[in-house]
Amino acid sequence: MADEVRTYLVPAEASGQRLDAFLAEVSGLSRARVQRLIDDGLALVDGRTRKPSRAVKAGAAIEVRIPEAVPLELLPESVPLDILYEDEELLVLNKPAGLVVHPGAGRTSGTLVHALLAHCAKLPGIGGVERPGIVHRLDRDTSGIMVVAKTERAHQSLAQQFKARKVRKRYLCLVHGTVEQGAGRIEAPIARRAHDRQRMGVREGGRAARTEFRVARHFPGRTLLEVLPETGRTHQIRVHLAHLGHPVVGDRVYGGRRDRHGDAPRQMLHAWRLGFHHPVTGAWLEFTAPPPPDFVSQSGEPPEPAPLAPSPASPSGRPNPR
Repeated sequence: MADEVRTYLVPAEASGQRLDAFLAEVSGLSRARVQRLIDDGLALVDGRTRKPSRAVKAGAAIEVRIPEAVPLELLPESVPLDILYEDEELLVLNKPAGLVVHPGAGRTSGTLVHALLAHCAKLPGIGGVERPGIVHRLDRDTSGIMVVAKTERAHQSLAQQFKARKVRKRYLCLVHGTVEQGAGRIEAPIARRAHDRQRMGVREGGRAARTEFRVARHFPGRTLLEVLPETGRTHQIRVHLAHLGHPVVGDRVYGGRRDRHGDAPRQMLHAWRLGFHHPVTGAWLEFTAPPPPDFVSQSGEPPEPAPLAPSPASPSGRPNPR
């Protein structure tokens, strides 16, 4: 199989848009993957390389070369997976806390990707070499539901749904303090901290971020929240709740001194529910994963789940498969 070459003409209404944002929108590829292609010189604007942030102009011709899938050097590892649903296009799983999603600095084995390679023989090459099948991620110490693409068309569809905010996500989160208001919305921009690039923070000039929350239950000195992140910034829920004055219990990074030596085994954040449209049939799929014992021991049993609503322009929802 040879490299795939695509050509796009910039319409008048897209003039002034960032190059990486425009290509992600028209190609169906994730923005991160588009940025890698641009950085590697594989996206040319009128025959010339440009930076991802460069604005495109109406009438410009952009040629994108998508390399042939390179065989992975990652070795499959037989790690048990808690699979909630699977078909030829995708699978949905319940990730345990402590499992890193993909290889990165200092982590070359024992990740979810290694386990997926052992489970799905055709996964290499789907969505990129280092993160095959991955369309979104959870932090290492966050448990809960993830969807994984098993085909390129599923990867493109799911990536587009995440980008268009058609995926419905709900988290359970135990925070410090008593949240007085029954529900609320946090709108605060997020960016990397100037003197600690590994940590995020609320910063003027950062990327827009919105998080909705609803109180599910009160405990002495703690509150169980159901949280909906409207945007998907790095560490968004943890940063926003800390900014609100109610950091996540067990969060060693954003929780402050009380969580550096607290009794919680990890950050009490669980990806509870996930809803999206099947990339081929268009059917609305909805999944729920009960929180693990370490979460329940700190927060009690979760509330009864209400149906997740698809986006307004989407077909009506269907019963939860689980």
